[in-house]
Amino acid sequence: MAWENQTFSSDFILLGIFDHSPAHTFFFSLVLGIFSVAVLGNSAMLLLICVDTRLHTPMYVLLGQLSLMDLMLVCTTVPKMAANYLSGSKAISVTGCATQIFFYISLLGSECFLLAVMAYDRYIAICRPLRYTDLMSPKICGLLAASSWILGSTDGVIDVVATFSFSYCGSREIAHFFCDFPSLLMHSCSDTTTFEEILFICCILMIVIPVGIIIASYARVILAVVHMGSGESRRKAFSTCSSHLMVVAMYYGAGLFMYMRPTSGRSPAQEKVVSAFYTILTPMLNPLIYSLRNKDVARAFMKVLGKGKSGD
Repeated sequence: MAWENQTFSSDFILLGIFDHSPAHTFFFSLVLGIFSVAVLGNSAMLLLICVDTRLHTPMYVLLGQLSLMDLMLVCTTVPKMAANYLSGSKAISVTGCATQIFFYISLLGSECFLLAVMAYDRYIAICRPLRYTDLMSPKICGLLAASSWILGSTDGVIDVVATFSFSYCGSREIAHFFCDFPSLLMHSCSDTTTFEEILFICCILMIVIPVGIIIASYARVILAVVHMGSGESRRKAFSTCSSHLMVVAMYYGAGLFMYMRPTSGRSPAQEKVVSAFYTILTPMLNPLIYSLRNKDVARAFMKVLGKGKSGD
């Protein structure tokens, strides 16, 4: 990568999302509060799934992977943003920028595939219950979860290598609160048309195909649930599936808005708001959605609380 009159040692300047006005100071404090809830919520979910043997099933193993991804995602962007805001420095090194892009894209990609795996798990559990232990054995579940991580990380490596292979010139200011490659590409002196076309294809593979799997899985699930004889079974199935669908709608809606548009049509203000939604707010909402609507998680939480009180 080459900046006009700059070297590899030059830092980028993240313009951020907040200034030091009273209103923005309040919103910054709110973001820190949301970040704290996201870290605590996802950490608690991971802890519960690890310590309670009743949650050692494919559905909760996959949910634990989602919590881990959300925890890493929110820690990829918010700490640096907070450090820059509090210190008054807006600089981020080239290495730091590349690292942010890699983890950010890898985790987003991994979640795309993991959400599709979670939909497939619910399809097997509800539509093929007698074959569930064979079709979603611990080995198969582990392979599907690992594949999500591998595919997401592969996309992260490709995007980082491609982004930093272009020449850049002019301002080193990035109109964002973290390093996101579409914002970086706006400063490129090179023709990025081919890369944007490849990126569009990658988005189809990583968003549209998983969404297709999710829609197909839940179409079959809904048909199966409607024909269930037991009202209790129907209620439990709808509760579990609706939680997942809420997460899917939030995640893929923001992803489609962000990455299925050409770079030339992007607005920095829109980028910041949508990015804040699914990099900060969604990781906080996911554990709340699953824990509040899931009796098994609630029971595990009460069990841990009970042990803590008895230990006191």
